[in-house]
Amino acid sequence: MTSMEKNLDNKSKMWNVDDFQAQSKRDSEIAMQHDLDAIIDTAPANQKEIMIKEMKGFGKLFSRYIANKGSAIDWKKIEPLPAGAIRNYKDIKIEESKIPKNILDQLVVLKLNGGLGTSMGCTGPKSIITVHTNATFLDLTIQQIEYLNNKYDSNVPLVLMNSFNTHQDTLKVLRKYKSAQVDIHCFNQSRYPRIYKDNLHPVANKHDDHHDCWYPPGHGDTYAAFSNSGLLEKFLKQGKRYIFISNIDNLGAVVDLTILNYLANPPAGERCDFVMEVTDKTRSDVKGGTLISYENKLRLLEIAQVPKDHVDEFKSIKKFQIFNTNNLWIDMKAIHDLYVSDALDMEIIINNKTMDSTGASVIQLETAIGAAIKCFNGAHGINVPRCRFLPVKKTADLLLVMSNLYTLKCGTLEMNPARSFPSVPLIKLGDDFKKVRDFARRFENIPDILELDHLTVSGDVTFGKNVILKGTVIIIANFGERIDIPSGAVLENKIVTGNLRIMEH
Repeated sequence: MTSMEKNLDNKSKMWNVDDFQAQSKRDSEIAMQHDLDAIIDTAPANQKEIMIKEMKGFGKLFSRYIANKGSAIDWKKIEPLPAGAIRNYKDIKIEESKIPKNILDQLVVLKLNGGLGTSMGCTGPKSIITVHTNATFLDLTIQQIEYLNNKYDSNVPLVLMNSFNTHQDTLKVLRKYKSAQVDIHCFNQSRYPRIYKDNLHPVANKHDDHHDCWYPPGHGDTYAAFSNSGLLEKFLKQGKRYIFISNIDNLGAVVDLTILNYLANPPAGERCDFVMEVTDKTRSDVKGGTLISYENKLRLLEIAQVPKDHVDEFKSIKKFQIFNTNNLWIDMKAIHDLYVSDALDMEIIINNKTMDSTGASVIQLETAIGAAIKCFNGAHGINVPRCRFLPVKKTADLLLVMSNLYTLKCGTLEMNPARSFPSVPLIKLGDDFKKVRDFARRFENIPDILELDHLTVSGDVTFGKNVILKGTVIIIANFGERIDIPSGAVLENKIVTGNLRIMEH
């Protein structure tokens, strides 16, 4: 065989491989569509319409996944953020007296309420966990909006985006707010079928298969689910224009009139359809998503999209100095237009899971709500004060917000003015404190931490009443031993070990 014939033969093999891969992708899409149609056929008449919409949305996501239009990032294409991509909150701050009085009548508040409290050992929606003075996340959210409506004679509605995991329990809890001066609306985010990792077929065969066969596809689904619910169109007809979206477990995410006014009345007539609140990154935020310039567009970069060789660089506070709080302010007319024209494009996050019921390896295809920033006109970030990011993800966070470090005013947690510096303490609690139930029984009441800088607790440790912690305190109970911090104890710069030795730190 001549060299020319060898080259032709090699090219033929390459073409055959390409053709095979292309055909395999087409076959996978056809098989998936067949499976989805079969699932739709099992839905009762009153659920058929929403099932069709959800399976259509999943089908599009799956096609993009098959086509490798996922979350891949070419690290070399990342460029420095252009001027104006991030504005400083101080630069847009405006006196309340200069803000139009009717601006709140254009606002809708949406809280992402799809999460369970399982990471802290709780059952049911995370939003019903008690976080401060016997009030839950949901209590505080409603108190905040009720205060706004009463103070400004406005009608800001609250919308909860639930998941199939939280919807029914949330509806039951909402009964106690019937007399609140807040219009409360709920809708369910989409329910997508998990897919087997080995053959890419959906785990579910019928619409009512066990909940382990399904998953809520991340908060990037907000745009589609909100539109499909009919609420988006309803609010637009009522004259509402802007929506503030945030996680319900972020106690710092309260309505801010300065940012709302900035969105409604941008400087120099700039069009601004999307604002993402960002804040300065600390060592505890190194995994948080950040904004980058990529292919001449502002883009959200999540750690799941970062090549392994660049993870340390991504976590660098020097290179990526801000992170996404997931507090978003968006023009609802822009959401409507982009959704109708099928122009919302968010990177796919591939979430590998193991099924509880069978142990099978499955894939969840998800998206992040902030990833749509590249689709909106005039989108940019605003660097806000750290106090607007106060999430409760674990019991260490719960200790902070339940303590005297914060005071409650009209549903909003504010830093106690008696705290001499604005930063919050770094708190690390061991596995014995991981579940809320265990956490609660280990504290007779929450210690005074006004002057605390750092707390580490590990092992079987309990706290009596009226304990005061100052400076750096480290308490470690060795395996098989127990430490009881007595009532009224004052620990300042102390290390307490398993044999109850107390040393100056």
